[in-house]
Amino acid sequence: MRDRIATIFRLGIKELRSLRADPVMLFLVFYTFTIAIYTVATGARFDVHDAAVAVVDEDHSALSFAIADAIRPPQFKAPVEIDATAVDRALDEGRYVFVIDIPPKFESDVLAGRRPDLQINIDATAMTQAGNGLAYLRSILSDTVAKRLAHDMPAAGGPINLVTHARFNPNLASEWFTPVMQVINNVTILTVILTGAAFIREREHGTIEHLLVMPVRPIDIMLAKVWANGLVIVVAAILSLLVIVRWMLGVPLAGSVPLFIATTVLYEFSVATMGILLATFTTSMPQFGLLALPILIVMNLLSGATTPMDSMPVWLQTMMQASPSTHFVAAAQAVLYRGAGVGVIADRLLALAGIGALYFVVAATRFRSTLSSMRS
Repeated sequence: MRDRIATIFRLGIKELRSLRADPVMLFLVFYTFTIAIYTVATGARFDVHDAAVAVVDEDHSALSFAIADAIRPPQFKAPVEIDATAVDRALDEGRYVFVIDIPPKFESDVLAGRRPDLQINIDATAMTQAGNGLAYLRSILSDTVAKRLAHDMPAAGGPINLVTHARFNPNLASEWFTPVMQVINNVTILTVILTGAAFIREREHGTIEHLLVMPVRPIDIMLAKVWANGLVIVVAAILSLLVIVRWMLGVPLAGSVPLFIATTVLYEFSVATMGILLATFTTSMPQFGLLALPILIVMNLLSGATTPMDSMPVWLQTMMQASPSTHFVAAAQAVLYRGAGVGVIADRLLALAGIGALYFVVAATRFRSTLSSMRS
């Protein structure tokens, strides 16, 4: 047993040396866990930020001025007043996401209790800004009108006083969410690519024949590729999480980093064996890329890292339980965002272990048969 462990260790060192001799792959790992994380976190936003707003003020009253003054950064740019005849052209040219049309005698109608209409024209091609921004604007407009009415017609307070508390992300900032999910998605992508490429590289360079004449078992070769490439990704992910996410981007990590590391190691085992499994169905890197790409896209988009699982159809939620990424995303979010302990994510860890064991058995069977066919 000790000799087998030593053999697996030495084979893993060989994998690390092969990776060190591949500058393109090293740059890919560096770029994916540094520059890519930072640029996506600071550039791609899911909340409303600097949305362009125009106002058609046909009332020119104190209330209409108060409405324009209430629309402020950082959610919105300072509103620009335009003429009613320029609305269609402004929206067609994409100069504004929102155009608020305040009708004549708006303030007097409000004070008289006539409930006048206030029109908001939206460029819905900017879907995220349009949906979330409309909610912000409705709140701003309602609060502004309510304050004006309260000033002129003071009334008793309502039956309840609604107080909202947003836990784990009080400012609802997307930059607290995006970089962590990017690290998780990149772990999936790089692990599959590295392990699959390691097997195909052996084939293309002819070194797999050298391994076949050595007194090693197929499982030993497979385990060496899993631990060596998995170690690289785990180290890169942790450094990215601590240096890029926590230090440079200032994202607070609520939970235990060691627990996240342990979860990542378990997840690495699952996706690394999946990478080897996919590689056994191909004979070249282009084939491997064409096979792995759609699988990785589905795993990342439907794992809960981009959209909540609850928003998906029930049948799709059930199907995605077979993907290790679904359980890893749920466990990582619970640990890093909500400070969950082992007891909370125990079922996710068991699912990862079960899926990883299943993938390993299937991949080992395929790997053994592939090597046997190469011997013959």
